Amino acid sequence: MTSLTPGRISVVIPAYNQEAYICDALASLARQKLGRWDLEVLVVDDASTDATAALVESFNNSLPRLRLVRLSQNAGVSAARNAGLQLATGEYFTFLDPDDWYSPEHLAVLADALTGLHVDFVRSDHVRVTGTNRVIHRAPQALRGMPLNPADDIEPIDSPSMVDYAFVWAGMYRTELMRQRGLFYFDADLSSAEDRLWLWKAHLGTTRYAVVSSPSVFYRRGLPGSLTQVFDERQLGFIPAYERILAAVRSHPDAERHLPKALRQFFAIVCHHEKRAKHYPPAVRLAMKQQLRQVFTSIDPQSALQVALEMDVARRRHILSFLQPGTIGAAK
Repeated sequence: MTSLTPGRISVVIPAYNQEAYICDALASLARQKLGRWDLEVLVVDDASTDATAALVESFNNSLPRLRLVRLSQNAGVSAARNAGLQLATGEYFTFLDPDDWYSPEHLAVLADALTGLHVDFVRSDHVRVTGTNRVIHRAPQALRGMPLNPADDIEPIDSPSMVDYAFVWAGMYRTELMRQRGLFYFDADLSSAEDRLWLWKAHLGTTRYAVVSSPSVFYRRGLPGSLTQVFDERQLGFIPAYERILAAVRSHPDAERHLPKALRQFFAIVCHHEKRAKHYPPAVRLAMKQQLRQVFTSIDPQSALQVALEMDVARRRHILSFLQPGTIGAAK
């Protein structure tokens, strides 16, 4: 296991064909006002076919602890992040997507909060960037700058909570603690929704966290290569991700409390994908239907009904249609 350096922050950047944006991300790291903190940057080139790697290497002088990790085959964002995490030597770690960037105070603010509040991890607000438009997007927790119980912020069921704020890069985490509790790595086989599973596990498996008012990470939206813009089998990663979320919740001591939230979130995302399904190839639509029906066989019918009844009528009927015929009757 890699030894850790106190006072160091490791930033993991997975990158695939990001020559258009990677310099913005790295320049923002070179501009960080770190104070007492030391910075390590781990860029994992996920078998890019463009100039991404060369551009990363051009920052060697401005980022002394920059390390470029080259993968021989494209492995996806989860595996790329894991490759960076495996080499991280920072006391704390965080993530930066290669098309996003930080304001100069971002890392120091989060690290100071993590230290001063004696918590396991911190989360922050962010700025959504669409073209020239910028909008602050706040984490759904009004209590700021104080230790909170992560499990308490899984709920409420019917409105946004911190497990709905599924951005692992809007936060910073204690390396040793996350390692010890088996929360460090991503499930490498997931093509999407890997952030959701990782954050659910963090909220179930830690004891103290905080939210800080620091909208200092900038998130580009609507780019051509983003997952929201593609309509292939990668979209189906949410299905195994939620199988694992539901399994993790069921094995938790407070499973009865948290399962309705997990089901409500899963059902909402099922409806979202069904709405988009007209854009998916027929084979992907069929695979989605088959995989969802399989997942629904593992869900307690009465629990599903109770959660579905709190949804609007159209979504409720849609969700109940996935349950095996005759299990709980027709939707009203």
